[in-house]
Amino acid sequence: MNDATLLGTVQDVSGSTISVSLEAQTVSGLAFIDGHGYRLGQVGSFVRVPMGYLDLFGIVSKVGAGAVPTRLEESAPHGFRWMTVQLIGEGQRSREFQRGISQYPTVGDQVHLVTDADLERIYGRADLPQFVTVGFLASAESVPALIDLNKLVTRHCAIVGATGTGKSTTVASLLRSLSEPSRYPSARILVVDIHGEYSPAVKDRAMIFRIGASATDNQRPLCIPYWALTFDELVSVAFGALDDASRAAVLEQITELKQDAIKAVPCAGVTEDTLTVDTPVPFSIHELWFHFYKKMHATHTVAGGQTEDTEALLEDAGGQPVQRGDAMRAIPPRYKPHSQAAGAPKIFLSSANYNFKRQLDHLGSRLRDPRFDFLFTPGEWQPDLNGAVMQDLDLLLKEWVGGPHTVSILDLSGVPVSVLNSLVGALLRIVYDALFWARNTSEGGRERPLLVVLEEAHAYLGRDDSGPAAVAVKRIVKEGRKYGVGAMVVSQRPAEIDPTILSQCGTMISLRLSNTADRAHVMGAVTDNLEGLLSMLPVLRTGEAIIVGEAVHLPVRTLISAPPPGMRPDSIDPLVFNPKADSGWNRKFVDADYKGVVEIWRKQDPNHKPEN
Repeated sequence: MNDATLLGTVQDVSGSTISVSLEAQTVSGLAFIDGHGYRLGQVGSFVRVPMGYLDLFGIVSKVGAGAVPTRLEESAPHGFRWMTVQLIGEGQRSREFQRGISQYPTVGDQVHLVTDADLERIYGRADLPQFVTVGFLASAESVPALIDLNKLVTRHCAIVGATGTGKSTTVASLLRSLSEPSRYPSARILVVDIHGEYSPAVKDRAMIFRIGASATDNQRPLCIPYWALTFDELVSVAFGALDDASRAAVLEQITELKQDAIKAVPCAGVTEDTLTVDTPVPFSIHELWFHFYKKMHATHTVAGGQTEDTEALLEDAGGQPVQRGDAMRAIPPRYKPHSQAAGAPKIFLSSANYNFKRQLDHLGSRLRDPRFDFLFTPGEWQPDLNGAVMQDLDLLLKEWVGGPHTVSILDLSGVPVSVLNSLVGALLRIVYDALFWARNTSEGGRERPLLVVLEEAHAYLGRDDSGPAAVAVKRIVKEGRKYGVGAMVVSQRPAEIDPTILSQCGTMISLRLSNTADRAHVMGAVTDNLEGLLSMLPVLRTGEAIIVGEAVHLPVRTLISAPPPGMRPDSIDPLVFNPKADSGWNRKFVDADYKGVVEIWRKQDPNHKPEN
């Protein structure tokens, strides 16, 4: 045993908390052992308690007079040196480190600092493929900071940090480490990116799906077929709130349209007897809208027995209908006004008893709105009036989670805010359902797990949010472990995240947090008794993080390795004063032309090159 590593002796044991009295000869500050420098007596540093063939490991949570046991507060000199240590795990020379304590130290047991050799023994070796290097230990820069890939993905994780602390860079670094083709050629990661900032970070190994994008080697237009949504999801984005009678009418008509569709174009896996309104079978929502529009707005030449043949279409001077309507273009027909005047042809109102004209007009406006083309006119997945499509969901799933690129980025920056929550929920539910039901196949979640990265999660996973996104994510964090679907929740405001979701994240990667409520939320979600370590959150450096949870053997304070230049997210703070003077307020003024700015704004593509 190397006495140079001796710190002190155990004087008090209370569960997993021990009080350590420092030896008189123990130096403070910096000590050098075997050519390596070690900081002594620092909050967040590790200690080792040898117990024969077993070593207990703990983390220093308090140092100095405040760590003096209560019974000695009055009698002990103010300068008496104590440490409070939280025991975390144990290890044997013949067995790797493991969390949990099988036995406890006794009074008088020696406490030693942890050397680099001990840290490598605790954290694992970087050459083992199940460990991913994310940086190096802040207390020992020669030791890589490793996380267990299996625990990180399937047990879920959260990355939190105030804006400007390096959170996006941390996510980008993890994405690059987890998608390294030479180590994980069959990795699959799905990034829900609501601001479109991660494309530059993994552009060499990602397929980007963005609204309005042209198909290229690493870019595809984002299409979300409305018919893949459940009935509740579709009603939410298409109609809004409906009363029970209206919901029943819409449900019956959608079911009828899906029944007609599978008669015309059979779908593998479903029959007329097994089909439900939620079965992902193509049908024409334009035909649905046209059907109800005519039922509610048409006028007729007869009072009873009204059919399409009795519709009173408005006619021009030549007796021809002015506008019969066009279902696929969502153009409504024009009808003669209701009239019961004496001596004139009687025109009767429709006898259909529906009460959702306002919601139907809402759907019609969205069918005509180009902003919703990705949903209601989804390219190759758009059904014709009979429900026939060019491509089925197998191609969609292959592009999203089964293509040659290990990362798929769903860039939702062009999605209207009014439907963002519903669409995030629908996206996650579609992917989860597919992998859940196919869990026993080679491309199911059990054989090839999927990591879902939820950027800016506080925007759609609020504390009291019960929307589709929150429902889908809660399902993933509660059940996904068993079926190979993991979640990475990324947020700058953990206090705004639903506690159920955050508490299910087995690993927490926390960068600097200054807000008291945010820190309390993180501490409440961490299972270990690590208040002392987490009290360092307000003073962490930019790019420095505390990692706790199942993916690391011991809690670790680490400096995250930044991705190489040119492979970083589009979230770097602009310089107001730039020493290079090629941008910022100090550059030479130029009388610029803003035509290009307007062109890019209209194009809604930051990478677009203006023509002039």
